[in-house]
Amino acid sequence: MNLLLEIAWVHVTSRIRQTSVAIGGVAIGVGFTVLMAGLMQGSQKDFVRQLVDTMPHVTVKDERVSASRLAAEGEYAVVQARNPVVGEKRSGIKDPRAAMALLKSWVPGGIAPSTKTSAMLQFGSGRVGVTVMGIDPREEEGVSKLARQMRSGQLNDLYKASNGLIVGVALAKKFGARVGTNVIVSAGDVQISGTVVGTFSSGLREIDEGQVYSLMRTAQVLAGNQSLVNEIRVHLNNALDAGDVANRIQQQIGYRAVSWQEANADLLSSFKIRDMIMYLVMGAMLLVSTFGIYSIISTIINEKRHDIAIMKSFGMKEGFVRSIFLVESMIIGGLGIVAGWVMGYLLCWAVSKITYTNPLNGETQAIYIYYALAYYLAIAGVALISCTGAAYIPVRKATRVHPVDIIRGAA
Repeated sequence: MNLLLEIAWVHVTSRIRQTSVAIGGVAIGVGFTVLMAGLMQGSQKDFVRQLVDTMPHVTVKDERVSASRLAAEGEYAVVQARNPVVGEKRSGIKDPRAAMALLKSWVPGGIAPSTKTSAMLQFGSGRVGVTVMGIDPREEEGVSKLARQMRSGQLNDLYKASNGLIVGVALAKKFGARVGTNVIVSAGDVQISGTVVGTFSSGLREIDEGQVYSLMRTAQVLAGNQSLVNEIRVHLNNALDAGDVANRIQQQIGYRAVSWQEANADLLSSFKIRDMIMYLVMGAMLLVSTFGIYSIISTIINEKRHDIAIMKSFGMKEGFVRSIFLVESMIIGGLGIVAGWVMGYLLCWAVSKITYTNPLNGETQAIYIYYALAYYLAIAGVALISCTGAAYIPVRKATRVHPVDIIRGAA
């Protein structure tokens, strides 16, 4: 084993220029692959983070998935409802405070009620359809980051004006509205006058242009039901637990509970396609460096054909000679991988310093890069296998030639 490594090392170090070119080829392939992985995964995770921060992790809707429990069922076991028909009428969650008290006893996170209704927002001659989200500001901070997303005014300013409204920055710019602007809000036959008391920016245009926050009583007036609560929103300590928590909530209280993963299933599935494209691009980049290794190793082997003949004539087995050159390619690949890791990290760091202006809110943001040890190791594994595979074909061909033929050809 020591002889094998010694011969391989001599071959690698005797041609510094060729070895450097080979290491550089592997390093460039690995480095830019690391950058590609960090950039694409970073943009994806940053978008999901904004999405998760903007919406509740679990939303309990006023849609029954099981019939209400009959009062007699608690007293008489023989009284049961068989094949109940769940009606389509949705008039809100029945006894929402009791349901919230039940959930607070075990749900790891914040819980808040809300009244959601559709309305038309009118300012001057402009009209736009919006979703009015009636909230309780005291409980809202536990389920959303609206308080930190405020760009003007404060969440508690909803209490300071009659029918106060908090609108998205994009919507405010569209109408030229600002804090103190009076608007008309209508839903069906109900029409009220409201006042803009603040603006927010979630980072998602769909929400910033189409969602308006108000007190619950304002949304209830628009909905025509003074006690309506049609959503219970849940913000978990761990967003990844949303699916399991939603299933348990649904079984426990009988209302439909939707996790953020279910609500954005189409978007998340598109990310899987995006990941597949990323892996194909990464594989193509590593394949390019593999051809470089193949070319260089082939050149080295052709130059060492006389050495191969001498080693075989000394009684060295074909497999041993083949192993020497495979070890050489692994040495080159290993050095190239380490250099590629350094290059990739430096490229990621440099790109993360690039800033751009978000067209939605005008804020200056940096490009988000995702750093993960698993990606570095996976890329290194693929690169090492590629280097070894690229060397195997020319090595196998050269070592199968009879020593006499090599020496006769050299002569």
